Amino acid sequence: MTTPPRYQAPALKKGLEILELLATSEQALTMSDISSALGRSVGEIFRMLQVLEEHRYIARDDEGYRLTNRLFALGMGRPPVRDLTVTALPVMQGLARATGQSCHLAVASGAEMVVIAGVEAPRLSGFAVRVGYRRPLHRSNSGRVLLAFQPPAIRAAMLDEVREAGGDIDPALDERLATLVSDGYAVTPSPMLEGITDLSAPVLEHGAARAALTVPFVAGRAALVSLEETRALLREAVRSISAQLQPTVD
Repeated sequence: MTTPPRYQAPALKKGLEILELLATSEQALTMSDISSALGRSVGEIFRMLQVLEEHRYIARDDEGYRLTNRLFALGMGRPPVRDLTVTALPVMQGLARATGQSCHLAVASGAEMVVIAGVEAPRLSGFAVRVGYRRPLHRSNSGRVLLAFQPPAIRAAMLDEVREAGGDIDPALDERLATLVSDGYAVTPSPMLEGITDLSAPVLEHGAARAALTVPFVAGRAALVSLEETRALLREAVRSISAQLQPTVD
C-alpha cells in the first residue's frame, strides 16, 4: 500500500514534472507536447512555463522549450563538486599537455554518469566530450569505473537504479567489473566513434570511486605518447587527484 504524501504543493509538482520531462527529451518540446506528455491542460502548464523561463531554468526558441544549464550550474556550485573540479582541473590540464589528448571527469548521477569537467586536446586534432554529457552507467567506460569501485551494497543500489530506469544489464557485467577492479582501469574501444579508445580510471576517496577520469585516445600524429604511456599517465593523474582529496595528517 502506497503511503499518500504528507503535504501537497501542486504548483511545485507541475514545475518539477516539466523540468524532468525536458531533461529526458533530446529535442525541444512545444507547449502542446508538454501538455500531452504530462496529461495536463495547456492552461495548467502555461504559467509554470512562463515562470521557469523567467528564472532561466528553461529557454524557448522556434522549435519549443529546452532545459538550460542553470540546474547543472547550481549542482556544480555545491562545495563537494566544486572542490572536486577545482582539485582535478590542473591535473587534467597537465595530462592533456603530456599526452596531446583531451580528457574529461564524470560522476554518477542516478542511473547515469554525467561529465562535470573537461579539458580539450592542446593541438588541432582530438576528440572532446562536452560538459553535461550523460550516458547510462553500464553503457560507458566512465560509468563502469564508477560502478566497479564501490562497496558491494552501494554498487547493488546503483544497479537497481539502472534497472528501474529501464537499463538492460548484461549478465556478464559483474565479471567485467571484477576484472576492471583487478586491473585498476578500463580500456575499451569507443562505442560511439571508430578509431577512439576510451581509457578510464577511478578517482578514489576512502576506497570508493568519487569520479572517473577518462581519456578518449585518438591515435595519430597528434598523440604525443603511445596508448600504453597514456594509460600510465592517466593512472598517475588519478592518484594525484585522489591524494589531494584525502590529505594525510602528519
